Amino acid sequence: QVQLVESGGGLVQTGESLRVSCVASGRPISDYSVAWFRLIPGKEREVVAAISRRGGTKIYADDVKGRFTISRDNDKNTVYLQMNSLKAEDTAVYYCAARDTYTGAVWRRAADYGSWGQGTQVTVSS
Repeated sequence: QVQLVESGGGLVQTGESLRVSCVASGRPISDYSVAWFRLIPGKEREVVAAISRRGGTKIYADDVKGRFTISRDNDKNTVYLQMNSLKAEDTAVYYCAARDTYTGAVWRRAADYGSWGQGTQVTVSS
């Protein structure tokens, strides 16, 4: 089982940028499709972006397209989420999640991922 640890969250102003990281241990992250989810109080956990094992496939939620970029460095066992032009409504706890797979698929549902990090808080102040 892989262990995931997120970092890089914090408090920023509207329009600023932030990069959060998800570092894996226990197993190579290259065995996993990885996604970033976020949890906003009062709402269900929602997918923000997902990336396939080798990075060839990426998907994004509609409201972050063009602002957020997911990437991975398998040599560093790390997946990143670069967030630009942040808005107050991006305020949430951001989680990374991983699914063991032999394919290049990605998934959008939280139930499809078996390993989760503890989350990192991102707060965007207007």
